[in-house]
Amino acid sequence: MIRTELLKPDNSGITRAARLLADGALVAFPTETVYGLGADARNNLAVARIFEAKGRPRFNPLIVHVATTDIARNYVAWSDQAEALAHAFWPGPLTLVLPLRADAGLSDLVTAGLPSLAIRVPAHPLAHRLLTAFGGPVAAPSANPSGRISPTTAAHVLAGLSGRIAAVLDGGACPVGLESTIIGLTDDTPVLLRHGGLPVEDVAMLLPAAPVQNTSPVILTAPGQMESHYAPAARLRLNAASPKPDEAMLGFGAMDCDLNLSPREDLAEAAANLFPHLHSLDARHVAGIAVSTIPERGLGRAINDRLRRAAAPRP
Repeated sequence: MIRTELLKPDNSGITRAARLLADGALVAFPTETVYGLGADARNNLAVARIFEAKGRPRFNPLIVHVATTDIARNYVAWSDQAEALAHAFWPGPLTLVLPLRADAGLSDLVTAGLPSLAIRVPAHPLAHRLLTAFGGPVAAPSANPSGRISPTTAAHVLAGLSGRIAAVLDGGACPVGLESTIIGLTDDTPVLLRHGGLPVEDVAMLLPAAPVQNTSPVILTAPGQMESHYAPAARLRLNAASPKPDEAMLGFGAMDCDLNLSPREDLAEAAANLFPHLHSLDARHVAGIAVSTIPERGLGRAINDRLRRAAAPRP
């Protein structure tokens, strides 16, 4: 057990966080999507500590975060499709999976032994300042115990990982609230590997052909593909009209409920509220959480993806 520092989002906090990363320690930091659990992606021991702290399976690859597109090109084989998407959506909630460069110099644990790398440039200003101060690639899955609800505040991180990591850089609540959309670009056909904070419809507009859905979910080619994931302790029941006696109700739209993702049916608001509301309802120690139907469009696809994984049978 170690003492986990809570760092302020100022120059002193950023300097301390960067020094801890350089020393091989784990630092949680905010992105526009969720808080990430960062380690130097070039340091085998540091990356191994991510898996240890989260209880994460080592066959599950990690996303590498960098400060700029120019830096990203140093680690992957770039392409015209990658250029178009990066120009349009970076910094932002989009991860690209591209062939790993032979001279990338990253820990094999980052890629889970695959010949590809998941990489992105986050939009959160505090993440950018930390990455710039650190001066290297940071491997960062969500900063929560593996399979549990993703964290969107520093308090969420501390609730799950206090005593297991060196520090949390507190940047307040994450504005998007869902993990990044992941697009695979390892061959000629773009593949949607994970719905996320960028609607796939926006991505499709920039590509010659719309991304095809990943058809091999059993083979983990990117983060966030495990069948059971993002789960509260309480069981989830989806597409519910009303709660059972032992359930709390997570609503959407005008309705009676314990917490509402968006009374006005705004999917961006619902996405930002999803994980915080699940944390809040789970803290009530209810047996179950009933969840209203969410439209299967735009960010609703990412919300439903997280809910289906959270409701899946657990290993």
